Amino acid sequence: MSADAEDVDDVEDPDGTADPATAWKQWHEHRVATVSAPYGPLALIGTHWLADYPEGRIPAVPGHWRATDGGVTLTAGPGDGITLDGEPFTGSAVLAADEAPPAGSRTGAGEVRLVVIRREGDWAVRVFDPAAPGRAAFTGIEATPHDPAYAVPGHFSPYGEDRTVQVENVDGRSRGLGLGGELSFDFAGARHTLKVAVDEGDGSLWAVIGDATGGRSSYRFRFLRPGTPAADGSITVDLNRVQLPPCAFADHFVCPFPPPGNTLPFEIAAGERRLKGALAS
Repeated sequence: MSADAEDVDDVEDPDGTADPATAWKQWHEHRVATVSAPYGPLALIGTHWLADYPEGRIPAVPGHWRATDGGVTLTAGPGDGITLDGEPFTGSAVLAADEAPPAGSRTGAGEVRLVVIRREGDWAVRVFDPAAPGRAAFTGIEATPHDPAYAVPGHFSPYGEDRTVQVENVDGRSRGLGLGGELSFDFAGARHTLKVAVDEGDGSLWAVIGDATGGRSSYRFRFLRPGTPAADGSITVDLNRVQLPPCAFADHFVCPFPPPGNTLPFEIAAGERRLKGALAS
């Protein structure tokens, strides 16, 4: 997947007993709880690209950080107050990209979590702070209740080999977006096709999409995660669960815009729309 495509945890009806409206409500409540968690997306207060700090010192981030061929070398002294794997740390260590959620980051300073990331060869340190202003100001996600008309049958057609398309990101840079196939479905009397990524772990699909509400009554683009298709490619496309990208919660994420062809010509008046009290952007 591409820059900041990663999702906060979804939740499903574990035993399949909930009706669709109840299952959607559970999903929405879980999303709100997850994004507002102490180290959720709202807690991100900075993404610091190490190429911008060749001397290794990042303002307001303790320690000395240098990108190397093997990862990021962190050097810390007693006065930096840095912890590594939960223990006070001094000296030097080489860190790989942190694959754990921010709450489980290897590195911290007090209540703050320091997360090492890599995007197309560029290294950065992210800072997650439970006291972030965005988290304190959060009042909820504006979302439209479940509408059965927005859950339709779909079909996934894999490309056979991964493809990469260059897509502009919200920080103004173009980055590669990996794509594994196309998701097609019928809606409002027409056939629609989306380019989707495929998670290497579980085969689930993910797409960045736009629609006619973007920038008006909804955030300018959203994510769709329909799950894992069956062996024959069949899958339910539930637009009730379109969700806000991480960059809707903090400016320091670098989410990709929809690739060519992924802006749908109709209104998705469903799912997560924008933060409560916010103008669509």
